Amino acid sequence: MEDYPLEYYEFFVSFNEGDYYTCHDLLEEMWMTDKGNLFLKGLLQMSVSIYHYEYGNVKGARLMMQAAQEYLQSYRPKHWGINLEHVYGFIEECLSIFPENIDRLPFEMIESLPKLPQLVLYLED
Repeated sequence: MEDYPLEYYEFFVSFNEGDYYTCHDLLEEMWMTDKGNLFLKGLLQMSVSIYHYEYGNVKGARLMMQAAQEYLQSYRPKHWGINLEHVYGFIEECLSIFPENIDRLPFEMIESLPKLPQLVLYLED
């Protein structure tokens, strides 16, 4: 089994618990030491996208998810123990769910947004 940074393991726990803000912090910490790593940047953008969506920033969510899709493309089908085909299905589903005609919703209307699918991330090696 490959040895990953501790933050990477912590990212899985936070992501699966739905703590996308912590995911951002953990991934950013790793990415800052390796800015050419578009894999980490892609996971970071995906986490930020979900976070934005949950707070009604639909436009930000859409832009971040599109960026994640682009950054992760060259790492398919599997990288650092993650099945990216599984992640890609999630990204494409989210992009199809994000309302096209909404940029931002006030906090009290967030419940009216369509729910995103659940993605469970785990290491396969």
